[in-house]
Amino acid sequence: MSGEHRNDPERRKDRIASEYHLAVSVDCVIFGYDEEGLKVLLIKSDTPDYQGQLSLPGDLVHPTENLKNAASRVLEYRTGLTDVYMEQVLAFSEVDRHPAGRVITIAYYSLVEIDEYAAQKHSRMEAEWYDVNAIKELAFDHKAILDNCLTRLQLRLREKPIGFELLPDKFTLKQIQHLYEVVLGVKLDKRNFRRKLKSLNVLEDCGERQKAVNHRPAKLYRFNMEKYQKKKKKGMFMNF
Repeated sequence: MSGEHRNDPERRKDRIASEYHLAVSVDCVIFGYDEEGLKVLLIKSDTPDYQGQLSLPGDLVHPTENLKNAASRVLEYRTGLTDVYMEQVLAFSEVDRHPAGRVITIAYYSLVEIDEYAAQKHSRMEAEWYDVNAIKELAFDHKAILDNCLTRLQLRLREKPIGFELLPDKFTLKQIQHLYEVVLGVKLDKRNFRRKLKSLNVLEDCGERQKAVNHRPAKLYRFNMEKYQKKKKKGMFMNF
């Protein structure tokens, strides 16, 4: 390279692009929860090598967007939802991870309330919910991406009150305990769990009970973000 071009950022950028021929994508692990367990939203791949196999929703990053915007675009397209919890997890860069060529992908996970998703669903969203524990294989390296995002979710669930993103606005104490048990893969003592929740002082009694249930209706609660922000400390949120 001649001296006059050596420090020219634009010329260097063009040279790198022409020599390396790589693309950057985002893959989105969209978690949902219902009384049956933790779910993930999957589509069927249309890539010839993986035709018809289950895969995560994703896309190449457009030249005019950053990573978060790309992930938000994929999330909205597949769910119809915006303003949901989303976190970047890890880059996956194995040379042969994609049959089309050199593609580095950035994994994000998001938390979606399934009833909200159902209310937004329309014909262009060819995606279905699958039980996380039933998934043994996915196209590309998407099983590894799913596993890494699940590990991050489990970590964050202990640190922050993100589990409430997966629940309806009003929920019972049994529902929130079941969520923690499902995501963390542990059995929690009922009395101990409720004692810890009470000590956090982040729930408010809605003054209502469940309706149309075939058992004694339980009290309904709501997560109070304002109380949480006032009491927020460094360290664990729910230390089991």
